[in-house]
Amino acid sequence: MRITILCENTVGVPGLIGEHGFSALVELDTEAILMDTGAGQGLLHNTRVLRKDLSVVEKILISHGHYDHTEGFPQALALTHGADVYAHPDIFAERIAIIGQGENQIQRFIGLPYRREYLEGLGAEFNLECGFTEVAPDVFLTGEVPRESAFEKGDPRLFIRRKDEYIPDDFPDDQSMVINTSQGLVIVFGCAHAGMINTIWYAQKKTGQERVRALLGGTHLGFLSPDQLEESIQELRKINPETIAVSHCTGMKPAMRLMQEFGDNFIFANTGGGFQFE
Repeated sequence: MRITILCENTVGVPGLIGEHGFSALVELDTEAILMDTGAGQGLLHNTRVLRKDLSVVEKILISHGHYDHTEGFPQALALTHGADVYAHPDIFAERIAIIGQGENQIQRFIGLPYRREYLEGLGAEFNLECGFTEVAPDVFLTGEVPRESAFEKGDPRLFIRRKDEYIPDDFPDDQSMVINTSQGLVIVFGCAHAGMINTIWYAQKKTGQERVRALLGGTHLGFLSPDQLEESIQELRKINPETIAVSHCTGMKPAMRLMQEFGDNFIFANTGGGFQFE
């Protein structure tokens, strides 16, 4: 199995495009799966530079309904010539970021920018599920992740708008990809809005596999207080993953803290990064 980061904020290979977003290609023995589609600028260009043929992809997984994971949807559907799309029903919620207060407050739409009907017209076949779902042999989407850790809090800047009401976004649609390998779990996060630790615990519980081979993708640690970050790191020590390859919304300071803590087990997963597992 090989996982290639197609879209991410930073670039590790000359000629690629970096963007605030995330997409990863998972190449298995039997099929290829696309996880998220990035923010719409890098997917087409980066797949060409990396010589990745997305026409073999029959399944697209969506981690949650934010623009930086879904704005590349039309390009992904064009490259794959249509695909089965696995996601949570709430990916189409109207999502708003509210930053600042009073006269300095800024409200910005940050949700999935396309209607379902438009994407279906481009070849998307939606499979909308809330639960833990096997999408290929030993490959799963977590579905809704239980919030069990006491320290992983939601981002207070993020809301869902329903008519004129703004509701704090608790991200029921946030999910991650879980691959159960002979060497342990490989977990690919989109943003881990449900909590990185919550997601790992849930993956371990549902698969019965305690060993964690690798953690990849965005972990949304950048908004945490220093105390919350340290609690996450304490739990990661107990889990003891062999590889931590975070990127996107993790934040540079938390990423550097993870590098200090886990040393050679830490790799920054930027655009063009490739990871191979047995």
